[in-house]
Amino acid sequence: MIQRYIQFLGLDDTVNLLKANEKPLIPSIRVNMLKISALDLKQRLEEKGFELEQIEWVPYGFNVIRESHNLGSSHEFLQGYYYLQNVASMLSAIILDPKPNEIVIDMCAAPGSKSTHVAQLMRNEGSLILIDKYKNRIPALETNLRRMGIINSIVLNMDSINLPKLKIYADKILLDAPCTGEGLIKQDPSRKKSKKMRDIEKMASIQKKLLKTGLNSLKEGGMLLYCTCSIAPEENELVVNEILSELDNFGITKISKNYGLKGLTEIFGNKLIEDLKLSQRLYPHIHDTIGFYFCLIKKN
Repeated sequence: MIQRYIQFLGLDDTVNLLKANEKPLIPSIRVNMLKISALDLKQRLEEKGFELEQIEWVPYGFNVIRESHNLGSSHEFLQGYYYLQNVASMLSAIILDPKPNEIVIDMCAAPGSKSTHVAQLMRNEGSLILIDKYKNRIPALETNLRRMGIINSIVLNMDSINLPKLKIYADKILLDAPCTGEGLIKQDPSRKKSKKMRDIEKMASIQKKLLKTGLNSLKEGGMLLYCTCSIAPEENELVVNEILSELDNFGITKISKNYGLKGLTEIFGNKLIEDLKLSQRLYPHIHDTIGFYFCLIKKN
């Protein structure tokens, strides 16, 4: 893992990344604006002894500097006033920018952090189709939908590889692809040793199939956000590069704000699609988040 990091980050950044991964992650919450305003929730939690700091990129998101008691057991949490979510994860729905009148698909929806955020931005209107392959993950998704008051969604327990069988064409698709989670070491140190190169190769194969399926399920002019909680180029730029090299009518779109660093256009001696510089990467040592990757793709 470290040898690969040195190849695309350089030695200094690799050392800084490894140091940053040893520091605990500051917990953060996303306010559910369907139920309460950010200001009202902030006041309620501060009255209970919490100390909150607004997240620069998300006006309804807060870093929790001090907890007076467990964030996942407060009355406000149980009433669906907020979701425990890392800021990098919050950016997914913001970048996708779903609208109230659209058909939106989340291809890997459970447990629902991004799905409930998408519904919030859709103002609980339109059609939100939430798909997850694993039956044992569906109850958590449904619980979070109920807790957050989401009423514009339908949940399907199926493999998103079979999405074409539904004959549904979406305005927006979120593909938070299954990955090795190389970006999650800050919150799960076991990932430093639990994943091998064969795991990356296995996940990349799945990611390519899902991405191709998702792109072919877009309406003309539709947008798909490909994202992972991995910093591995093999799961990010190299996946997008291979699929877009096979398909003619898709292009990478510039993300409206510069949240992270530019995507890689050359890696491990391979020259990639130049527009991959429009994708973005978040790193623990630079952005103080989990590691994350975003690529917004439009059907022309």
